[in-house]
Amino acid sequence: MSDKHDGDGGHGVTRRGFLTAANALGVAAGAAALGIVSISGEGWAYAQRPPGALAERKFVSRCIKCGQCLRACPYDAIVMAEPGSGVAPGTPYIVARKKPCYMCEDLPCVKACPSGALDKSLTDVRKAAMGLAVLSDRENCLALKGLRCESCFNACPVTGKAITLETHVNERTGKHTIFEPVVHSDSCTGCGKCENACVLDLPAIRVFDKDSVKGAVGKHYRFGWLDEGA
Repeated sequence: MSDKHDGDGGHGVTRRGFLTAANALGVAAGAAALGIVSISGEGWAYAQRPPGALAERKFVSRCIKCGQCLRACPYDAIVMAEPGSGVAPGTPYIVARKKPCYMCEDLPCVKACPSGALDKSLTDVRKAAMGLAVLSDRENCLALKGLRCESCFNACPVTGKAITLETHVNERTGKHTIFEPVVHSDSCTGCGKCENACVLDLPAIRVFDKDSVKGAVGKHYRFGWLDEGA
């Protein structure tokens, strides 16, 4: 049977091409609804995975969609992706705005994973890499407007390391202090507590795929003040 759509008018539109395009639109719509900005190499949107998750492609191929991590989570923070969500169906992920990872020290989700999709070599939850928090909306962040809002800072479980408050003069008034939340990628676990705690209707700080938002410095650059003995 021909793969071409009946009555394609000679434009070469195939059933396969039509379905592929429709699936792409569905993924994009699901990604937009979740506040997700990147698409993985498998064609699925980036999602915040539980602690210890392998790199996305490996995670999706290794995960057997058993739901053991979901059942082990004492906070019900892990959900299973449904068709049309934009995330690989049946795989576990976290929607931080609804319920973030609560950073259990004993990592029950990792221990419960039977397939190795969640790496059991992770024993310190503070070394988890679920994503990277980014102050993505500086225009609406209340702290940057001059109000004393420290919601994200206070919610951060890696106190004073993953998020710090940097002070500078409020240029609008010329005499008050701005307490700007600054995320430090070397300490941020991507738990999403900051995103969940943001008091705005839509959060000014969000967790994203680290590879999508963080740059990389070329090896040919040299920073004298970081060199040994400087």
